[in-house]
Amino acid sequence: MRATATEIVRRLQVAGHAAFWVGGCVRDRLLGKNPQDFDIATDARPEQIEAIFAKTIPVGRQFGVMVVIEVGHQFQVATFRAEAEYSDGRRPNKVTFCDARADALRRDFTVNGLFFDPVKEELHDWINGRADLEKKILRTIGDPHERFGEDHLRLLRAVRFAAQLGFDVDPATFAAVQSLAPKISCISAERIRDELLKLFQPPHAARGLDLLRESGLLAHVLPELVPTIGCEQSPTFHPEGDVYTHIRLLLANLPADAHLALPWTALLHDIAKPATAVRQPDGRITFYGHEKIGAEMAEALLTRLRFPRKQIEEISFVVLHHMQFKDAPKMRKATLRRMLLRETFPLELAQHRLDCLASHGQLDIYDFLQHEAAELAKLPQLAPPLVTGEDLLALGLKPGPALGELLHEIRDRQLAEELLSRDAALAWAKEKAGI
Repeated sequence: MRATATEIVRRLQVAGHAAFWVGGCVRDRLLGKNPQDFDIATDARPEQIEAIFAKTIPVGRQFGVMVVIEVGHQFQVATFRAEAEYSDGRRPNKVTFCDARADALRRDFTVNGLFFDPVKEELHDWINGRADLEKKILRTIGDPHERFGEDHLRLLRAVRFAAQLGFDVDPATFAAVQSLAPKISCISAERIRDELLKLFQPPHAARGLDLLRESGLLAHVLPELVPTIGCEQSPTFHPEGDVYTHIRLLLANLPADAHLALPWTALLHDIAKPATAVRQPDGRITFYGHEKIGAEMAEALLTRLRFPRKQIEEISFVVLHHMQFKDAPKMRKATLRRMLLRETFPLELAQHRLDCLASHGQLDIYDFLQHEAAELAKLPQLAPPLVTGEDLLALGLKPGPALGELLHEIRDRQLAEELLSRDAALAWAKEKAGI
């Protein structure tokens, strides 16, 4: 992609236009990272970009934004522009095309406002971005209140970039985030969700949560988590402290290859503890039913943030069942194997591991379940059910609850290795039903 992005700049320059890499790819290159995307800024207008490149998509033509497709990859190529008169805190009322320096001055943060010519290998820094990169400081370009007033999503992006890059936020910039935090409510749920998905990635997820809290944004984007701050837990099982600290530690222990849903099961598994907390006469603090209420709260929160339905169901299911794991060593073989065969089991097991590491630190049940899952994997014949409802109907049984109960019992006996073939299962069903 780097070579192709360089070639796009070269072709624009050969056609007589100024062109540069801009934004995150320049920042990451200077930080010694491998950029994942390359954005290009140029003085070429959309119609000129279309004339130079064979495959383009006018994703934001009115704003001068085109996508150029080269070698199977998409590259955003945008005309230098200056923006003015933001009335809704989301998008400019009008756009005027300009030169590279003016384009740099309208961007969000200094570390994102650097321009690089990959053909001449020249860096252009009109906003003192390189110095902030070296100092590891996130600072707005110009007045922070003006920058955040132009696009309120930048409030959340400030937190995300600081966490992601491991930077400190410039005091004036952070003070502006704190004072303008309520404005984030003007932003669409989809845009907030996309920022949160990036924020809660390892290895910076825990710091991301802390910055959300310190900035005041937590109360506006994930208000359900605010009551976890200071919500006490019994030190016998939770020596780490309150529920917020517990959740934070789960995020801190996220593996590098974490399942996409794992940060969210970590965030939401104990979300209902504040609502269910009861201090018992002996001093213990209990949270009976927090998993059920938590699953309902998780579903409502994720729906509000416009998560895909499948992810909502997956995360809510893990929240609902996360307390089940403590009973695993005492389960009947069939019950345990049903759990091990659930589609969500790998995610549930990863959540259980984080839960243990963030509290008592004991992984005996985790090790037990890993062993049982490995043993079950050696018995692939147990995965598909021996019989179906249609098989039982063919025997002459009538539809209804009794048929469902019989099917469930056959499956239990199969998982307990008491019924090992379809014929044996059908014979047992006929005998049980008195046929």
